[in-house]
Amino acid sequence: MMFPQSRHSASSQQLKFTTSDSCDRIKDEFQFLQAQYHSLKLECDKLASEKSEMQRHYIMYYEMSYGLNIEMHKQHQQQVLGAIERAKQVTPPEMNSIIQQLQAHQLSQLQGLALPMTPLPLGLSQPAGLPAVTSSSGLFSLSSILASQAQLAKEDKSTRETSDSHREEDGDKSD
Repeated sequence: MMFPQSRHSASSQQLKFTTSDSCDRIKDEFQFLQAQYHSLKLECDKLASEKSEMQRHYIMYYEMSYGLNIEMHKQHQQQVLGAIERAKQVTPPEMNSIIQQLQAHQLSQLQGLALPMTPLPLGLSQPAGLPAVTSSSGLFSLSSILASQAQLAKEDKSTRETSDSHREEDGDKSD
């Protein structure tokens, strides 16, 4: 019967040693996890403060951008109002002078092209079928003017040819 008792006492010593070691390992792991938790918490707090700082900067930049945008609109509106007031004060002779300057500018741009462009007489409005040209309409209006003039030239030519053919037919009938 001694055999089983000695066996039991040896196993209980191993169990005590193992339990004590296990508790120490658990305690070490717990301390390691606490240290890790503490460092992660510090890092999280640091990131949260950086986030709030970034949000503060974003709001500050947004407010500056918004203020600049408002200021630009105010200045643009003031420029437009000034231009409108100036336009109200333009006299007919000044208007004719501006029209002549625009026509001279158009002619200088059209010098290389074979299509003739006749300037408008003073005081007359734009002929029907031709769009009005302003300094802001640029190349697009020039191309539309050229297209309109080309179309008018074609129509004028076909009208002349038609009237010439009618004259010839009338001349043949009279013989």
